[in-house]
Amino acid sequence: MYYNFNGFTQRLTGSSAQKAYYPQGLQAATPVESAPLIFATPTKSSLGHGTHPVPEYLGKNKVRDLQKLFQKPDGIPVHLKGGYMDKLLYRITMALTIGGAIYSLVALILAAQPQKKK
Repeated sequence: MYYNFNGFTQRLTGSSAQKAYYPQGLQAATPVESAPLIFATPTKSSLGHGTHPVPEYLGKNKVRDLQKLFQKPDGIPVHLKGGYMDKLLYRITMALTIGGAIYSLVALILAAQPQKKK
């Protein structure tokens, strides 16, 4: 059995499946027209009449440059090709990983030791 909330009585009442799935007469939504892409909207409006200036976009597309950088066969692992910051982040991550593993082993060894009674 399907239930629907009645706004007048403030209680649940029995209803059909169609009414329970689509309350208040709503039907399945079908998009009429897709919304314009956000990154394709110009930052300045065209003020000239009859001419359409080339719009200035929010930024330069850097995908091709990054693809060239990361796909270059120079023997450097991909996670280190970003320069000094990538090397620093990699080393910090490795230090924290090794430190965490050592800390876990020490905690396990201490937990495995029997408690001394006083």
